[in-house]
Amino acid sequence: MSDRQPQKKPQVTAEDVARHAGVSRVSVSRTFTPGASVSASTRGKILESAEILGYRVNRLASSLNRSESGIVALIAAEIETPYRSAMIAALTEKLQAAGKVTMLINTSGYEERVKDALLQAISFRTEAAIILSGTPDLSLADTCFSNGMRLALINREDDFPGALLIGPDNEAAGRTALNALLRAGCKTIALANSANATSSILEREHGFLDAAKEAGVPVIREISGVTSYKAGLEIGTSLMDREDRPDGVFCTTDLIACGVIDAARQRFGLLTPDDLSVIGFDNIPQAEWEGYALTTFAQSTDLIAEKCLEWCTTQQTTTQTVKLPAKFVWRNSVKKCNVPPK
Repeated sequence: MSDRQPQKKPQVTAEDVARHAGVSRVSVSRTFTPGASVSASTRGKILESAEILGYRVNRLASSLNRSESGIVALIAAEIETPYRSAMIAALTEKLQAAGKVTMLINTSGYEERVKDALLQAISFRTEAAIILSGTPDLSLADTCFSNGMRLALINREDDFPGALLIGPDNEAAGRTALNALLRAGCKTIALANSANATSSILEREHGFLDAAKEAGVPVIREISGVTSYKAGLEIGTSLMDREDRPDGVFCTTDLIACGVIDAARQRFGLLTPDDLSVIGFDNIPQAEWEGYALTTFAQSTDLIAEKCLEWCTTQQTTTQTVKLPAKFVWRNSVKKCNVPPK
């Protein structure tokens, strides 16, 4: 067997194509520039030569010459969770269909260091950054905008000047959840949330608690750990072990809801919806599983992705806040009532 390493071939350049086709370098550039004028015969010769030589346009170099890299950064933590992965999938699909290149920066383990991720994105001449996790320091606003980078924040309630702030109407969803449990005849109601809840998750909590206060309904509030299935197991165990065990629980995410349901079922022999009504939020794939049949709220990942794409490709510089309705998805984890909540 030969120990010889394959020799790296020199990169084929536009000049090589021009010489092979017998045309000018400018004609090659025009051929590979959308909308540029070049005769059909010249284009044909250039494309044929490019195919023979194996030439591929250096899109990054040409875009940088126009001060447009075409790169959009996605900054996110916990990318393995069902909702976050679905949101990233929707964003990458929309952006790539629009000719953008997505750069994923994973901030898991140090979500507070969004600043580092943004500065990294700027160094790549990134056109825009879409932030799914954490909130950037306000001092970074001028740095981003002076470098031509637009910002979109998903499910972040914090005000950030000049950015798109987009997500579901979390407070309205919390109110709807309280209404649904009351219509289901629940007498002892609880709220399950994580100890590190984001601002958008806290908005769901606030909407639920405000609606309960207005209705004169006491709420057992239980929090634990990070936003995860494990936290749901811990919360569910704590709630089901109480003397005043709740018969209705609103969980601020589906992962927590699944943990609560399993804790009730596996550790206490309680069933949904006969013994316990549970509502989640996010409509992750597991919510449809027969073992959960979870009543929940669906975020429109496709619509959020479309709005982010529009924002990333416009020149608007004023802050824009977009709240989208979260669709209430009625399944079998809540006792049936005559009229589903609006």
